[in-house]
Amino acid sequence: MKGPDGPQEAVARALDALGTGAYLTDEQGFIVAVNARGEELLARPASDLVGQDAHDLLHRTSCGEPMPRAQCRIRESILGGRTEQGCDAWLERGDGTLLPVAWLATPCDIGIRPSATLVLFHSAGRSERPAQRPPASGRLSELERLALLAETTTLLTSTLDIHEALRRLISLVAPRLADWAVIDLISERDEVWRFAVAHAEGGTVAFREDLQGPMPPVPQESPMPLSRALRGVASSFAGPETYQGTPDSGIAIEQRRLFEATGMHSAIMVPIRSLHDVLGALTLGRADQPERFTATDTALLEDIARRASLALENARLYQRQRKVAETMQRHLLPKLPRTAGRSMTARYLPAPDASQVGGDWYDAFTLTDGATALAVGDVVGHDLDAAAGMAQLRNMLRAYAVSQQKPPSKIVEWLDQATLHIAEVSMATLIFARMSENADGQCELSWTNAGHPPPLLVTHEGMARYLTDGHGVLLGVTPERVRPDATAELPPGSTLLLYTDGLIESPGHTLDEGLDRLRRHAAALAHHPLESFTDELLARARPPDNDDDVALLTVRHGPDPSF
Repeated sequence: MKGPDGPQEAVARALDALGTGAYLTDEQGFIVAVNARGEELLARPASDLVGQDAHDLLHRTSCGEPMPRAQCRIRESILGGRTEQGCDAWLERGDGTLLPVAWLATPCDIGIRPSATLVLFHSAGRSERPAQRPPASGRLSELERLALLAETTTLLTSTLDIHEALRRLISLVAPRLADWAVIDLISERDEVWRFAVAHAEGGTVAFREDLQGPMPPVPQESPMPLSRALRGVASSFAGPETYQGTPDSGIAIEQRRLFEATGMHSAIMVPIRSLHDVLGALTLGRADQPERFTATDTALLEDIARRASLALENARLYQRQRKVAETMQRHLLPKLPRTAGRSMTARYLPAPDASQVGGDWYDAFTLTDGATALAVGDVVGHDLDAAAGMAQLRNMLRAYAVSQQKPPSKIVEWLDQATLHIAEVSMATLIFARMSENADGQCELSWTNAGHPPPLLVTHEGMARYLTDGHGVLLGVTPERVRPDATAELPPGSTLLLYTDGLIESPGHTLDEGLDRLRRHAAALAHHPLESFTDELLARARPPDNDDDVALLTVRHGPDPSF
């Protein structure tokens, strides 16, 4: 599709030749081109469309609400790289109206991007109408109530982040049920925190940070509505008059302040309860909406709170497990030895979305002959078994290396045999190396590689190369195989990197691309002090869509420069 004007112009001409609305997205769903008919149908100029996330900007439900990502077929087609079509989509136009469309999305090769999706659409013939939420009177039909409950379940159970779940909860109830939403949470130490005070106005939700923050403790005998809700006693209605008398607790004082600041004339407060504890309370209030809450609203809100409590409990369990797991992981990782003439540092970063410990590890220790042993490995898996296997491998490696004056290959051969008797280790990768002085007084590295990414050596002059020799299969595959050794001299001022694959692997790129990115960034940082070198390298080289742990061990031979 290349022409004299270049590929971008050729794409634009091809889109304009189509007789229907069309826009082109990249592999992440961002619009890269739109034709004139598409601009006309969407009432938006190309400048307002190109570079925007098509889903966030355009895709709506029939009520004008943002379409949940998990339910959007157009988005699924774009991300999945498959052809789909439908006649039940709604796009929000630039003037705020909804455009019902029939659509077709299909992958295509345009020659200027590795992958792209063409979305064709035309008006489905139904009348356009304003893109707005249903009337925020709280008087939902039975069908709308069921739809709201289903949406609550879908949105809240699709995240394990507590703050994200609560923000989604607020977006569900405001302004459909109320124009104010307040969430109070009880921590595991029984402290109350006003997580959010949110006001829905003009299609947006704004947070009143001045009304958020720590709250007084829950009084055990108070009959006031929020106190009862936070004890899990019952749901209650409230108004400004409820808190006008002499306050019976610090919470009552805060509630009076809340009603005065928000102007709410009617509010309902319901407990957020798990199976064993009260997690907090959800308050909905109306100031701009004239209707008062009724018993029907109570039943609906209690049902929403029950579903929210399940999501919050899961998120809390996830975060508790993750905190324990990360603490355990860090305690399993060693302190680094101090060695004259060398500086050494290490980093361990857990997977961004992992709830459990992993098998990534590093180690460094001094051998009986004065050499420094270095190791980085990765046990397959992201669970406690992987962590236990990692600890066993590390300890056995230390024992073999310290007790036997053998080359790295022989130590790893013994370790490979031992993995047959470790139930927690099915397969693992490993770099094991010795750093010592050779007969010429030069620093020499000898190593063996068991299926692991190769070490990277960066000279002080910024020359970076991978040490690809000494490579063998990973542990646990053929324990009887003889393993190779390799050696290399480390020039003064050079930096050695041992790392796990989380630093170079990315779902959207090849391994060679990851290795090249790491090499280039490491070379650029060659003159940085080692601590700065390591931190900057993690920040620059780790792929943004990385979903794995990272262990990184860096060693500098010779003096460490400082700025």
